[in-house]
Amino acid sequence: MINDYNMLSGLQKVAILFSVIGESLAMSLVKGLSKTEIRKIRSTIREMGEISFSVKKRVMEEFYFGFLSEQFQSDKEDGPIQPFNFLNELTDEQLVALLDKEDAPVVAMMLAQLSPEKKMLVLDKVDAKEKGRILIELGSLGTIPLEGVVEVAKRLQEKSAFLPRTVDFSRGGGKDIAEIIGGMSSSDEEKYLQAIANEDPDLMKEVKRFHLTFDDILEKFPDNIMRDLMNTVDLTDVALAMKGVDQEKVDSIIGNLPQKKQAMFEPLEGAVAKREVDGARKKIVAIARTMEKEGAFSMEDFAEGGSDMVE
Repeated sequence: MINDYNMLSGLQKVAILFSVIGESLAMSLVKGLSKTEIRKIRSTIREMGEISFSVKKRVMEEFYFGFLSEQFQSDKEDGPIQPFNFLNELTDEQLVALLDKEDAPVVAMMLAQLSPEKKMLVLDKVDAKEKGRILIELGSLGTIPLEGVVEVAKRLQEKSAFLPRTVDFSRGGGKDIAEIIGGMSSSDEEKYLQAIANEDPDLMKEVKRFHLTFDDILEKFPDNIMRDLMNTVDLTDVALAMKGVDQEKVDSIIGNLPQKKQAMFEPLEGAVAKREVDGARKKIVAIARTMEKEGAFSMEDFAEGGSDMVE
């Protein structure tokens, strides 16, 4: 282990800087390096082995004081600078694109400037191993020289100027799939949902956040929403939709209606064409979707992993 700071060469100090804060950030501080010099630094990092914390600290302190420029000092007199203000003008997609292929220290530095919601947005886009490195770096940003923070912010701002502008268009996904499948016949709807579940379970979870079936209504809607829904449906359609439904469930739904509607309800006797039953159920689902758009409930409340309902 290297314990003696005074025995370090200039190359070794630079190599320690690179190993502590990452190559991308270090190159923002040590400018003008040739490809040959960068290769020497990388080789030195591999050769040095383990380095004591006290030596790393001395190296960081030396670079910190060396990199505080006169320009930064003069800016300081006018009040605190805000080098990451440009992030507020970026969309979610642009934030993710901006950090693509950046080292963990740079990502961590930018995450520290974002709201908790934006932090999670970015972290959700990286794999578990990289996420762990970023979180570790978030806990040690205090070791990065202040001038280094300013330099990284400047570089990212320049990079952001070349990001594509956002365009208002549909990207497909679960919501669009749910809308398409919702307009199919019941048999096709069931067939395609099963195909999606078999091929891509994660996509199926996303579809279920937006997709609603008659069975979902029977299984998941609480009494108050069920009452409001069925109270707006023509009783003939209610009777058709209830064909084949467990009698106990039918009694529960009808018993939840206003007394006048209960008295008017007449169950259908005998066999009924499946297309008529499916048609009535589609009408009820369509009314439920309209209720959702009007804010009566949220589909995510009933999706797997969604919000819990409180009676």
